[in-house]
Amino acid sequence: MARKPQQNRAKVMVESIVEAGFISLAKHGLEHTTTRHIADIAGVSIGSIYEYFSNKEMIYNAMHEHFMTEVIVMLQASTPAFVQKNVREGVEFILYRFSDLLKKDNNLYLHYLRYMGHFDHAKHMIKVEQVLMDIVMQYVIHNPQLIKIAPHIPRFSYIIINAGIFSIMRYLTTPNPLISFDELIMGLSDMVESYVNTLLSKA
Repeated sequence: MARKPQQNRAKVMVESIVEAGFISLAKHGLEHTTTRHIADIAGVSIGSIYEYFSNKEMIYNAMHEHFMTEVIVMLQASTPAFVQKNVREGVEFILYRFSDLLKKDNNLYLHYLRYMGHFDHAKHMIKVEQVLMDIVMQYVIHNPQLIKIAPHIPRFSYIIINAGIFSIMRYLTTPNPLISFDELIMGLSDMVESYVNTLLSKA
């Protein structure tokens, strides 16, 4: 970012630019989105954009950070209910909440995810992984029968992220998937539940 916003008015402008980036991607696609499109949607001048973002890629980076922050907020808000559920219900609960987030505002984040592979989002995913790790540890604390599998939590969290979240992202951005969304959630829940039961039987 060329300059960090300090005053509330500037912060609101930056937020409107980031939001306009999502809208422009949905409307024009990655190849045809320009800073002019983003400026027009945000209702600001090109000069205002370059005051806070050096180039279009910097706007995309801010969009990644905004999206990951939204995911983290959703996960943290879901934690109190999540820790009260059994493993299967908990997995289903989190995955459906993630799906709801992706589809809000007329699928705005889903349009963004179609182009996510073109961007470097690894550093932002690390934050999500850390939050998921914390949430799973809280789940174990609230469910003492799982304490004996605590050493396997890093592996467990990694599976949830890659087998769960990324499967949903791929499913929702794929035209005409071969199975229903509910079947996908059921399969992922079966997998995680079976994995936890296997760990418990070996512990």
